[in-house]
Amino acid sequence: MSHLPALRNRTVSLGGRPVLRDIDFAPQPGELVALCGPNGAGKTTMLRALAGLLPGFTATDPRRVAYLPQGARSVWGLTVAQVVALGRIPHGDAATASVEHAMALCSLMPLRDARVDRISGGEARRAMLARALATEPDMLLLDEPTADLDPAAAHDVMRLLRRTADAGCAVVAVLHAIDLAIAYAHRVTVVGEGRILADLPADRALPAVAAAFGMRAGVDPAPRLLPP
Repeated sequence: MSHLPALRNRTVSLGGRPVLRDIDFAPQPGELVALCGPNGAGKTTMLRALAGLLPGFTATDPRRVAYLPQGARSVWGLTVAQVVALGRIPHGDAATASVEHAMALCSLMPLRDARVDRISGGEARRAMLARALATEPDMLLLDEPTADLDPAAAHDVMRLLRRTADAGCAVVAVLHAIDLAIAYAHRVTVVGEGRILADLPADRALPAVAAAFGMRAGVDPAPRLLPP
């Protein structure tokens, strides 16, 4: 049985309003799970519950779980290397090798001495992701990690998340980019109105995702960008 945090038939209310109902969700080591569904479905709440950040949920050991919220960005005048090194705080050490490895994974070595508040939004996103990876977590939780990124940068992030999962980490990412979810995730969990509507291998999930958005799945022959 996995030692990772899981939601076992949990219900969550915030401000007296039920947000999640009877959620049974247990990410496994070595898989990338995409959480998909409309706005307000409860996806972010699921991440925060897994991270132990909601009342009634056990606080998670930060050495085991890394959580990257939507739009996370450092506004301090720190260098990229200093920001990534913050990921070692839960361990109480500098672990230079872990920091260097995380920066290399995120293609940040040329920017190591650049101030994080003076680089592009995509570069800053990679710096925050590297900070999470420097923690060397067993579970990585990310809320919209590709939001506002250009297509090439979004594919770069998803390839990195897939490699991280393939190396043994449990990775859970809220994604609205359905094409990226289908292309890179091992499985897709579809959330709607506070419930899990489907939990399927990624290559079989498109009809369920489409239904959650009130759409239908189909084949569109229009030109599209492909990853390199």
